[in-house]
Amino acid sequence: MEMPDSVEGYRPSRQQLAVICSGIVSMGLEILAGRVLAPNFGSTIYTWGSIIGISMLALSLGYHRGGKSAKKADEGHLDSFLIYTAVYIVFLTVIGEQILTLTSALPIGARYAPLIPVTLLFGPPTYFLGFISPYAVQLSKKENKGEASGHFYAVGTAGSILGAFGTTYLLIPNFAVNTIYVLFTAITLLPVLRGLGNPKTYLLPIFVISGLLLSGSVSVPGNTVYEDSTAYQELRVADEDGVRTLYLDGQPQSSMYLDNRTGYPWDYPRYFHIPFLMREDIDKVLFIGGGGFSGPKKFAEDNITVHAVEIDPGVIKAAKKYFSVSESQNLKIYNQDGREFLQNSNHTYDVIYMDAYRKSKVPFHLTTKEFMELTHEKTDENGIIFSNTISTSSGPGSDFSRSQYKTVGEVYQSTYYFPTSNTRLAQNIEIIGSKNEKMTEKKLKENNKAYRKMNLSSEIEKLEKPETEGLTILKDDYAPVDSLLEPLIGKKYVVE
Repeated sequence: MEMPDSVEGYRPSRQQLAVICSGIVSMGLEILAGRVLAPNFGSTIYTWGSIIGISMLALSLGYHRGGKSAKKADEGHLDSFLIYTAVYIVFLTVIGEQILTLTSALPIGARYAPLIPVTLLFGPPTYFLGFISPYAVQLSKKENKGEASGHFYAVGTAGSILGAFGTTYLLIPNFAVNTIYVLFTAITLLPVLRGLGNPKTYLLPIFVISGLLLSGSVSVPGNTVYEDSTAYQELRVADEDGVRTLYLDGQPQSSMYLDNRTGYPWDYPRYFHIPFLMREDIDKVLFIGGGGFSGPKKFAEDNITVHAVEIDPGVIKAAKKYFSVSESQNLKIYNQDGREFLQNSNHTYDVIYMDAYRKSKVPFHLTTKEFMELTHEKTDENGIIFSNTISTSSGPGSDFSRSQYKTVGEVYQSTYYFPTSNTRLAQNIEIIGSKNEKMTEKKLKENNKAYRKMNLSSEIEKLEKPETEGLTILKDDYAPVDSLLEPLIGKKYVVE
């Protein structure tokens, strides 16, 4: 971008401002699309491949059409496509959620399902923005069109860089999706408003438009007590029927009773206690994945040393404020990636609990044989790994949990597989690996009689031996977690 001898008082031309703003918004929408689609379609490689592919296709079509029509373009045409973009983004604040709901119900293979909502939601505005650079080149006062093209491509790329970093590090961690849409609307209209005269004359309209959109775009259910848009996910805390629940990207993650009753509102955390039937000397445990910290809280209350690792600081903040979580001599919380924490830790644990998986969002590096070998190294001679997976109990939807079971069995001497529900829907399936010989169901029930914390007989009866023939052992260089989770997309998740 050419700069005057004195930077003070410099104002970019309308064409330069249009190209900068189009770069910011086009890349910002692309980053934001991942957050928008995650609750319905997951954050898989198929989701991101659809977002990147459709965005590039829409831009290329816009460049092509814009280049063909640029010869007849004037500033009015340039403004028109900016206005089209702004109007469509406003449309997303009104009906975007309905489009997501409708498209997620279409009978399309899960691998290709994200293509339709990405196309409908983000294809049109990205296409409109593709017209901006060719029009700006045509309207440029530079005599050499090659020079003009290089100049505006550089300006547009700078805008895209700003949009990528700004959306990733500033907007998504601090603002709701509709608020970001409003901001993008205002940015898109800046070059149009620039043509109205002095910049001060269009600041008021921007604030008015933003205020009107914000007042009509935010819908908060009556039982929601807290919402946050973290760097990793959409977080919501809601109260219903005496139970407080933490939702991450729309999926229930953790719960507690509001009347200070002991015990768990859901059944699956009861399985966290099965390792106590396998060995008596459990004094120190690690939880990877915090959520509402129901397991870590309970164990700390039972005078067990607990280290809990949670990658999302927003989750830790919500847990401390709304789920009565506080660090103590028995409970230490670390804001870090679980694998990174284990690699750098000099602690040895009796049991390591993996509670970082979700139905559609699984950190693959916490599923692999190499990671299981790391947990084996960081547990004592009787060490146990406990993995809370989400899968179906049979059929293609069970491939992930059965592959995880097979992978754990490559490292640990004995393995256990506990579905937590009789339903064929997506559910919590608990996988346990132990360095000791496998206990029979009969032996576990005998040990259960001496366990005074709770009666786990019904949980023990869920023990199964899954079929693993032909399934993949997950490794760092090949862990097809996305394809294994594919059958779960669109399936209802049942928490019991």
